[in-house]
Amino acid sequence: MGQTQEQLLRWDECFDHEGWYPPLVPALDGVTAEEAVWKPEGEAVNTIWENVNHLLYYKEYYLQRMRGEEPDGKASSNDETFRNVEDGDEAWQKTVDRLKRIHLEIRSFLSGLSDSELNAPFRDRPLSGLIHSLMMHDAYHTGQIILLRKLKGSWPASRSFE
Repeated sequence: MGQTQEQLLRWDECFDHEGWYPPLVPALDGVTAEEAVWKPEGEAVNTIWENVNHLLYYKEYYLQRMRGEEPDGKASSNDETFRNVEDGDEAWQKTVDRLKRIHLEIRSFLSGLSDSELNAPFRDRPLSGLIHSLMMHDAYHTGQIILLRKLKGSWPASRSFE
């Protein structure tokens, strides 16, 4: 198996192909808009929706960069990428759908690359390094989303992942 194919497998695993840990899509399954904006009282944490907006920002930003395009906008700070200005079930569903769409667009972009293109320099590292960072970023925030669901009581006490 080539490196590009290996990256695609890992890309899928961090998003929607569950192995021995839950990826992002199952972590978001069944989340309502009300739950997506909940946070523990008195805690300095981001909501599920804010985490999803943050993931979206970086996926969209880097996909545009990988395509050689100028990104639509640059956030003035990392904190700005977490902001949420929308509300309601329909807006939440559109946000989740957008996350899924952009993830698939990156996957499609990656599937068209050769191993040498994947290893080509991209800013200060090989493109494969950026893709790895995006996967780790997803995993980190997926853990936060699951923790919020546990604190809210909406994550199952036990799950089967076989």
